[in-house]
Amino acid sequence: MLEEQRIHVNSNEFLKGVKDCIPTLFGYLSIGFACGVVSKSCGMTVLETVAMSTFIYAGSAQFIAASMILSSASITQTILTVFLVNLRHLLMSAAIAPYFKDNSLKKNFTVGMLMTDETFALASSEGNNKSNISYKWMIGVNVTAYLNWIAATFVGACFSSLIYDYKKFGLDFALPAMFIGLLVSSLKDNSEVKKSAIVVAFSAIIFIVAVKFFSANTAIVISAVLGAFIGGVVKK
Repeated sequence: MLEEQRIHVNSNEFLKGVKDCIPTLFGYLSIGFACGVVSKSCGMTVLETVAMSTFIYAGSAQFIAASMILSSASITQTILTVFLVNLRHLLMSAAIAPYFKDNSLKKNFTVGMLMTDETFALASSEGNNKSNISYKWMIGVNVTAYLNWIAATFVGACFSSLIYDYKKFGLDFALPAMFIGLLVSSLKDNSEVKKSAIVVAFSAIIFIVAVKFFSANTAIVISAVLGAFIGGVVKK
């Protein structure tokens, strides 16, 4: 009886994770579709595009990798760039690690392996006023996002010939719009609004200064890393 109840609870948590991930799927569909279009236009095949989504699974890195493939960059340069772009995942993993401290290393590995910026945002919101996050809930969120991303890039690659300019359809704004929605939904009170405003302001200033000395992509990474650090300080 107790075993049946435990299985039922785990199933409910998994389905809750799937449900909580649904609002982000529209952003995934738009960006994934655009990623498929861009990858195909850079000379990649549909199979290569889907393989990249399956094994790399990182939107910003996939856009950059496709562009570097088009410009005939070396394999070493491409791998190093993708590594640096995805380095922020170390910070995100460290930020939510306390919520999964009771899980085994194997379980935490599966959580981190499929975590994205969007699922991190959902986990941060879920963790408000909680000491831990359900592993099954997180798996529900991660798997839903993962499968949706692969499907979206596949469709984008297949129909890339019909989309000559994805920016004309506003697909390039889907990712910022999704993050704005996640940010608004995660704010609970005025104190959180003030803290978020401080982090956003500092991140913007850091980006403006950094872009004068580095490329735009590098400036984004610098402002994101320092912004995350400032956010951690402000939260405490």
